[in-house]
Amino acid sequence: MGNIAVGRENSDDIEIYYEDHGAGRPVVLIHGYPLSGRAWDKQVPVLLEAGCRVITYDRRGFGKSSQPATGYDYDTFAADLHALMSYLDLRDAVIVGHSMGTGEVTRYLGSYGSARVAKGVLISPIPPFLLQTPDNPEGLPQSLFDGFVQSAQADPPAWMKGFLDNFYNYDALGGTLVSEQAYQASFNVAVSASAAATVACIPTWLTDFRADLAKIDVPVLVIDGNADRVLPYDKTGARLPGLIKDMRLVTIEGGPHAIAWTHTDQVNRALLDFLA
Repeated sequence: MGNIAVGRENSDDIEIYYEDHGAGRPVVLIHGYPLSGRAWDKQVPVLLEAGCRVITYDRRGFGKSSQPATGYDYDTFAADLHALMSYLDLRDAVIVGHSMGTGEVTRYLGSYGSARVAKGVLISPIPPFLLQTPDNPEGLPQSLFDGFVQSAQADPPAWMKGFLDNFYNYDALGGTLVSEQAYQASFNVAVSASAAATVACIPTWLTDFRADLAKIDVPVLVIDGNADRVLPYDKTGARLPGLIKDMRLVTIEGGPHAIAWTHTDQVNRALLDFLA
């Protein structure tokens, strides 16, 4: 456990909190909005048992990392990841992202290449490009995301509750695949995020990753649930075949956005098979 400085805001360092456990091939786990590295609690023990070195970290603005007012864009997020990878001198690593974290994986490989990376994993991915434009008619309208920003600004706790309801498909899976305690723990982490991060991260969902995807030169595993209400399957995972040179898509039937938590056995099995 530790912190690394990735920049400064006025008189203070901007620090990223990370945890580094085990030995063997390094696996870096990058969490989604609006949680922290603890979102991987159902993957870390399995990966350690498989003989991996497991690194989790909290994105700037979330968890135990610094909460600066700026720096909420994918170039900066990828630079933060690059700083961590360089600081720990990771080699032959597997970088795994969930939700927003898949943007870090994609932009990192597009910007910094694969010198330190052997494989990538995208779980409930945000690429290739969510915004509807003339050359991306499959995307979603700008007005939808504008409404998200307005809701997050007006009443952050209410926004987080609604977001997490869809994150877990809680109306369908609450009490079975998602306990009330797990839901409440997620809510507590979400509302502890900085006000800046809560709002500023939403526009980053509109990042165009298509150029980054074309540069990826390592094998990529995509795991996606076809009942995802946050990043719809037909707008994300289902569009990735053909955009990444070497990829495998695993579709989890009935899986929500939080498949790493709700469909743990299937996700872990696919992840371990890919690592092997």
